[in-house]
Amino acid sequence: MDSDLYPDLAAAGSLAAALEQLAAELGVELTVVPGDWGPLVSAGIASSVPERKPLSVHIGAESRWFGVSGWSRGVELITGATPDLTDIVRAGAAWGRGRSLWELRAELSFLRSSKRAEAHERGPTAVVELQWRTMREQAAEEPNFTGFGELVEVAHADPRLRQLYVFSSHWTLGFSSCTGYPFRNEVAIVPSHNGSPFRLKKHPLSDDALGEAATAEEAVALAVRHLPTDLGPAEAGTAEQDG
Repeated sequence: MDSDLYPDLAAAGSLAAALEQLAAELGVELTVVPGDWGPLVSAGIASSVPERKPLSVHIGAESRWFGVSGWSRGVELITGATPDLTDIVRAGAAWGRGRSLWELRAELSFLRSSKRAEAHERGPTAVVELQWRTMREQAAEEPNFTGFGELVEVAHADPRLRQLYVFSSHWTLGFSSCTGYPFRNEVAIVPSHNGSPFRLKKHPLSDDALGEAATAEEAVALAVRHLPTDLGPAEAGTAEQDG
């Protein structure tokens, strides 16, 4: 930590201590928890909302700024950076009280949230619909990889796959029964390319193929047969937690 950039942190002894002292001066209730990179340069601000992880706070190395990142159920909801530590205390307090993304951005202009984060607040169905729309738009922008675009459209037409969270990794289309990362992989399809068959896999990074198909329609039908019979729409959460 550069004491010239962060004299307040140097005087307090750490970022965590500086946050606690400033919060006390402002009369703001905060619960500061350990950060990911040690107390000197990082800290977390706990939330009373169970599904929200502590707001992650860290400092810049070459200029004075404090970055924040707020996650819930495997989705980054809010992010931003500011040179003012008071802004961080206010953001941590608002995050901890469960303020909505709109309220957070309205109160603190340095904060930003993505369309996916905003959809997350509306529920898993909104996240799945947005992800499919984004995936179809991306596929349409790759006219030279016809196998991928065809696969996306055929998969979207199937109601059992359309209710799952769709993502891609190295052109392989993955389907998850949860909307947060790490995903709960149910099945994945490698698109046809230069005459190769469509290949079915358990997840995008697995080495073993579960089967092959000559067409996108056959590949999607094969994928659906591998889904659990009682599998419903994708839920909020990650593979490491309940929805």
